[in-house]
Formats: sequence, C-alpha cells, structure tokens
Amino acid sequence: MPSSLLFLVASLIWGSTFWAITLQLGEVPPAVSVVYRFALSSAVLFAWCKLRGDKLTLSWRAQRWTMLQGCATFGLSYICTYSSEQYLVSALVAVLFALMVFWNPLISRVVLGTPLSWRTWAAGSVAVSGVILLFYQSIGLAVRDILAGGQGHFLLGLILALAATLASAFGNVIVVKVREQAPNVLLTMAWGMLWGTLLVALWVLATGERFVAPPSARYWGGLLYLALFGSVIAFACFFTLIDRIGPQKATYIGVVTPVISVLLSIRLEHFRPGILEWTGMALCLGSVAWALRTPTPARPAVIIEPEPLKKAS
Repeated sequence: MPSSLLFLVASLIWGSTFWAITLQLGEVPPAVSVVYRFALSSAVLFAWCKLRGDKLTLSWRAQRWTMLQGCATFGLSYICTYSSEQYLVSALVAVLFALMVFWNPLISRVVLGTPLSWRTWAAGSVAVSGVILLFYQSIGLAVRDILAGGQGHFLLGLILALAATLASAFGNVIVVKVREQAPNVLLTMAWGMLWGTLLVALWVLATGERFVAPPSARYWGGLLYLALFGSVIAFACFFTLIDRIGPQKATYIGVVTPVISVLLSIRLEHFRPGILEWTGMALCLGSVAWALRTPTPARPAVIIEPEPLKKAS
C-alpha cells in the first residue's frame, strides 16, 4: 500500500476515534474499557500473524523494547486519554495530541541523542502559545471553581491529556528500537498491545475497579470500531509509515487528525469554540505544519571559471 494511502487511512480513522471514545464513557470504568479494547486488538493481531504463518515469539532483547513501548503507547497513554475525556471535549484532547510533533524530537533527543533544529524550538513556542489561548478561558473558570471549593475537573482532564501525549510520544520513539530488533510490524504490535493490556489490568485490580460487562449496543459499537479500526488498522498504517519515512514525518498525521476531530465535535458534541479557541487551534496546527515542513534545499552556486587566455599565434 502506498505511503500516501497509509497516511490518509490513519488520519481519517484517528480523527474519529477521539469522539468514538465518548461512546464508552459512563457505562464502564475508563481503564476497564482500555483493557477490553486492547485485549481484543491484541487477539486479532496474534490470530492474523498465526494465519500468515509467522512465528509468534520474540527474542528477549526485542521483547524488552516491545514491553516498554507497549506499556507507554497502549497502557499509560490510553488510561490518561480515556480519563481526560470525562472532563474535556474530545476535540480539545485531539488538538493537544498535535503537540506530539514536538514531544517526539525532544524525547528522541534525550533517548536517542537526535539533534534538535531551530525550527522545532520556534514552532514549539508558537504551539504553546496556541494551547494557552485554546484553554485560557476554561483554565480561568477552573481556577475560580477550585478557589470557590470546587474540584477542578477541567484542570485534571488537561493534565491527564498532556500526560497521554507525552506517553504516546515516548512510545513512538521506542518504536525505532523495537524495529531494530524485530521487523515484523504486526507481531510487535500484538505483543505491545498485550503488554499494555496487562499493565492496565493490573491498574484496574490495584485501584479496586470492577470488570463490568458492556451493557449496551452503543458501547459494543464503539469498542469494535476502536479495537479493529482505531487500533489494528490505524496503528498498522502508522507504524509502517514510521518504518518508511521516519517518526518525524509520520507524525504529520497530528495535523490532520485534530481538524477531523474538531469538525465531529462541533457536529456531534455541540462544541462551540469562540474566537480565542479558534485562534489557539490555528496556532497549534499551523505550528505543527511549519515544524514538519521540509525546507527547500538551497541551490549550490554555479561558479563559472574564466577560460584561459590563448596565446597569440
């Protein structure tokens, strides 16, 4: 499948998954929903690999990186994402995920020693300004609520969403290490999702949550869509893109996904952003596009050497 089609499929699916998560909220604890989602996704991927005749085991060296990547990407990130959407509109969470385009190079610098360009720092500053504008009024209301004796759920949702973006970015960087040890994208995804599922299941048991049976067709529809499309298909496209074009360019999906999510939230969640919110979103997404834009290389100067003077005959 061409890279352009992989990019389009992942963008369209992930643009809708932030809203699809809301179909699972309120009926089952968020962490339990994460367990259901990635347990199903992992089972589907292992079955797929088995049908292809793949060997299902990994070396211990590969398994260590897969475990770390899976716990970050499919465990911590999704616990925080599902929990944050209890307090924030899904579109706002999606816009925050656009910041991964800056977290990726920063974490890559720490973990892999990759150098940082001035463009990343400059665009990151613009994006932070956009986030401040996007949440300025809501944060002010939340602070006044806390001072009046409220619980400040909005701020909690914002912190959880930011933690989710950092965990996802860390997982994206570790994918490079995973691929060095094991080139089978689907198999490493299956193991990563299994490790993430086990981490979240332990969290559920430690916190005393109950594994509740999904009670409605609405929940089941959201679960199947998120597990099969949002996890198996979209992540397969995304990790394949990382292999082909690298994590920096692959995260350009972070520009398209929030746009789709905002449009869905306006239509389905009655989200009505004001001028400040629109300006903040424009700064965030514009800075991401600028950061990922490949600068046109300067043409080398053409030096024309003078012809040697001919001696008079």
